[in-house]
Amino acid sequence: SFNRTGSGPLPFMLAGIPGVGASSSWVAVPLCCLYLLALLGNSCLLWALGAGQLLHSPMFHLLALLALADLGLALCTLPTVLAASCGPPAALPFGACLAQMYFIHAFSAVESGLLLAMAFDRFVAICHPLRYGSVLGGSLLARAGLLILLRGLCVVLPVAVLMARMPFCGPRVLSHSFCLHQDLLRLACGDVRPSSWYGLSAVILTEGLDSLAILLSYALIVRAILGTVAPGARAKAFSTCLSHLCAVLIFYIPLISLSVTHRFGQRLPPLTHTLLADACLLVPPVLNPLVYSWRTKQIRQRVLLLLCHRHSQQQ
Repeated sequence: SFNRTGSGPLPFMLAGIPGVGASSSWVAVPLCCLYLLALLGNSCLLWALGAGQLLHSPMFHLLALLALADLGLALCTLPTVLAASCGPPAALPFGACLAQMYFIHAFSAVESGLLLAMAFDRFVAICHPLRYGSVLGGSLLARAGLLILLRGLCVVLPVAVLMARMPFCGPRVLSHSFCLHQDLLRLACGDVRPSSWYGLSAVILTEGLDSLAILLSYALIVRAILGTVAPGARAKAFSTCLSHLCAVLIFYIPLISLSVTHRFGQRLPPLTHTLLADACLLVPPVLNPLVYSWRTKQIRQRVLLLLCHRHSQQQ
């Protein structure tokens, strides 16, 4: 079959979990619960930050942006994942697949940039506490947030443009329940080198450089903390970084594992690729609100107040 017909590009077929039949409830129910937990968790986190007047602090501004990015990442994959898990094999139009691929990678780049900004926030708070308010003022934070958003949207745009011009032939069955750039490259039958090399360069210039900058920030933070004489002050300083460290590991470990398996793990079982892709897109939106609600006293109090208020209204 060719790339185009009289009515336009041919659709892609969504793939569920390998070895699991369609309409399997033991797969659909956990996925629905995870998506519900991600949507409710990030919504409650945003409510707690806004209702508790916590957004005056730069750290909580960045945390609110991170929750919005997690919501976007969950919402752009929710329809296709549930469609592939709850029913027979579904077809995804070419334009919808291209748009989903763009937003998945754009939101991932935005989240990576926000984690870097949060690392810089922790660096200033620990290494230069007296200058924290002046360095991370409202105008600088707004410009940084806008720059992170524009970087994520612009760096992925050429990937979508290149894939839109790529011919596809043969079976159009995706390896996942959503569209990823690496997966579309596998199905293309033209010269994929420009798109492949640009995609790799985009990942290096966003997630790659961000991870190195985060590592450098924490090296400076550890050096500053170890220079503190009081052991109690060291423990308190490390405690303020623990939530962010968990968010960094939650985001980068599945992302790096998925990138490595897509490029060098062709002999691995298909289930490995599927589980890593699902973890890459579901684990951060699900766990980030739990980590920050558990580790941050102000957020935990506001979430508990929300739950108590809803319970009293029901009674």
